[in-house]
Amino acid sequence: MTEKEAEKWVKIEISAPAELMDALGNFLTETGAQGVFQESLAPQHIAEDFPEPSIEGTLKVYFPQDNRSEKRIVALQKYIGSLSEIFPDFEKPSFTTETICDPDWGEQWKKYFMPIRVSNNIIVKPTWERYTPSSRDIVIEIDPGMAFGTGQHASTRMCIEAIEDIIMNDRSIKEWKVLDVGCGTGILGITAAKMGAQDVICVDTDKKAVEIAAENAAINNVKSSLRILNKNIAAIDKPRNLIIANLTAKLLLTIRPHLIQLLLPEGYMIISGIIELDAKNIEEQFSAAPLTIHRVITEKEWVCYVLRKNP
Repeated sequence: MTEKEAEKWVKIEISAPAELMDALGNFLTETGAQGVFQESLAPQHIAEDFPEPSIEGTLKVYFPQDNRSEKRIVALQKYIGSLSEIFPDFEKPSFTTETICDPDWGEQWKKYFMPIRVSNNIIVKPTWERYTPSSRDIVIEIDPGMAFGTGQHASTRMCIEAIEDIIMNDRSIKEWKVLDVGCGTGILGITAAKMGAQDVICVDTDKKAVEIAAENAAINNVKSSLRILNKNIAAIDKPRNLIIANLTAKLLLTIRPHLIQLLLPEGYMIISGIIELDAKNIEEQFSAAPLTIHRVITEKEWVCYVLRKNP
């Protein structure tokens, strides 16, 4: 591939009801999108609040232009068709495509990533935004580059809420041994470290995500607590008492046996990235022995399960 070809991207702009935005974004991320940005007609939220749902919005999605571009567009058309069958009351999403050269990723992210209060004590903010914390605030600074995980997505927020709840309230575990699977920007492993976990392993198969996670760990002064590895989860064999996997339903089901094997008795597992449509299947598979459901968190059409391993 020449340098000129490498700079070309396919931009897909999708107009859709707010209720279908997350499902579309999740599908496109699974399909290989290198950037998924949502524009809403609703007014911008402030740091203390969750984003308010909008009536309609636009997704801007970027794929590298390669021999799979046409197949991705066909797959998107089929997925939109299936969404319309499942949700006939919503207006059918529509999209346009264009070929562009080298979008400015840094500037794109800066438009969509604002400080947000994710839970009672945790604020997630981009490195380029100012925020004055209160005495109880734990501030996590993220420069996402092209990796997933900014706190703006419901699945990430729910994981952060679950991490805070577990580490703050379970005093029986004196040393938290954490695993963040598919770490992206490192936001969830960094959250665990900032909550007091001293032994955090973050893994991702994307080399660029691992580099970004390491940079974010340094920005948040938790680099000494984190080991960030460019590995598949199958290569990890160290037992953990807190495992976080914010992935997709398909990936979660694939790696389920290994996650259970790694989890220590009475340890916690947080799984997210699950759309309501997949929740029943995930719940059946993950609530079977030796796991039990400890807590279920929902936001819009997304579900997060907190599981615990039997003694």
